[in-house]
Amino acid sequence: MNDAFGKAIWAYFKGKDSCEIIERDDGYFDATGVGIYFSRYEDWPKHEKVAMRYVRGRVLDIGCGAGRHSLYLQKKSFDVTGIDISPLAIKACRLRGLRKARLMSITQVSFEPNPYDTILMLGNNFGLLGSPKRGRLLLRKFHRMTSRGALIVAESNDPYETRNPDHLRYHKLNVMRGRMPGQLRIRVRFGRCVGKWFDYLMVSRDEMRKALEGTGWNVRRFISSGGSQYIAIIAKSD
Repeated sequence: MNDAFGKAIWAYFKGKDSCEIIERDDGYFDATGVGIYFSRYEDWPKHEKVAMRYVRGRVLDIGCGAGRHSLYLQKKSFDVTGIDISPLAIKACRLRGLRKARLMSITQVSFEPNPYDTILMLGNNFGLLGSPKRGRLLLRKFHRMTSRGALIVAESNDPYETRNPDHLRYHKLNVMRGRMPGQLRIRVRFGRCVGKWFDYLMVSRDEMRKALEGTGWNVRRFISSGGSQYIAIIAKSD
């Protein structure tokens, strides 16, 4: 009943106009079109296309949404599993042809006999780590469930590259609450459906490096979008 994100995905999948409303806990709202979750490779921004060159082996796509990255890699003959917490998003993935689409949150990722070689966290999904503390726990878990030489391909949005006064005020509010400036508390709305509140972490490049300390992962390189978004190629240190 609270799968607002999934309802937005499903509406678009069924050919209806659709956007998700992102509500922040300070009362700020923003509307985002859902079509990007269905975009084809040729329509992706350049930094995403560059990031695809680093994908190897067995792939776990965390927060796969409608499956655009997973489906692209599946067509390229990768063994890819897409996971999402949204039942309707996973249903859409399966109907779109993703063979391994699982209803699962980032905290429920399980260990399997064959370790993953690449973990995808695109679409700003480095943010799903939620907080520095939970992020370190999850990153250490990823280290144990991946192969030697594994990579994390993760996208984030530098929260400091903004002049929006609402965002700048929110940064100050977060600091007062003992949180990172880019640690959002948000929920998704679609129509009359309202999702649950969750933490979503946006970090600068330096903050990402710091978040990785002691987890067994290190940034190999950053891929810039030319704006506030960027992708990090994060390598496992054995």
